[in-house]
Amino acid sequence: MRKLLTASLVIALLGSITPPAYATPEQDLGKFRSYFYKRFPNTPKDDFNNGVYAIDPASREQWEAIEDFPPYELELEKGKELFNTPFKNGKTYASCFDNGGIGITNRYPFFDTKSWRVITLDLAINECRKANGEEPLNFEKGPLAAISAYMHYTSRGKVINFVIPDDPRALAAYEHGKASFFAKRGQLNMSCADCHIANAGNRVRADILSPALGQTGHFPTYRSTWGDLGTLHRRYIGCNEQVRAKPYAPQSEEYRDLEYFHTYISNGLKINGPGTRK
Repeated sequence: MRKLLTASLVIALLGSITPPAYATPEQDLGKFRSYFYKRFPNTPKDDFNNGVYAIDPASREQWEAIEDFPPYELELEKGKELFNTPFKNGKTYASCFDNGGIGITNRYPFFDTKSWRVITLDLAINECRKANGEEPLNFEKGPLAAISAYMHYTSRGKVINFVIPDDPRALAAYEHGKASFFAKRGQLNMSCADCHIANAGNRVRADILSPALGQTGHFPTYRSTWGDLGTLHRRYIGCNEQVRAKPYAPQSEEYRDLEYFHTYISNGLKINGPGTRK
């Protein structure tokens, strides 16, 4: 593996993480795109939502063969059934979302100026349940992951395209997520940026590290190492554990703000979840 770029060099490439005035979200987005376009010049710009399969032909060939009979297919059907099954009060998930919840996942996450927090799709699913008198679901896997997968599936081909509101609280959430992405953590003293910017395309044992650009668009994902379908926050938890850091709770403010930043830097790419990964 190439040496990891130092934190100072990575920040120099992509802009200082504090204070916010040093780089606007729009400037961050431009720098991210430019960095990855130069690092992987043979990858079509609209293909980065395919993760490692966009940069490694051998991995892509295996993935395309798997997608003929995707391992998440049964969970997708289950998610559709759950989405349309009435709650005890007779309502369904469709009552909680614009357009009945169909084709809208490219709008998430967003900053809610009423509650002053980032709202992710998975959080919104559980908020819908609570509003209708139902118990919340596990945020990492199981029925919630299946419902989220179905909603993402109805949004395939939709372009991620959201703007950070001109609101200091929204910008603070964005900057918090950005700082989390670059923060060193755990006994291995590594950050998200170390793996998915500085070493994107390099190998860690038998695995190729994917570019950060476009990562969020293929979740929920069926991972062979899990043996089932999991959410983005389940992956965040796993990443923290791999660098021997104590993870945060799924849908904590830390992870929601991280998802806010992580998704924003994929603006312009299409939703293609649910996905399949190693």
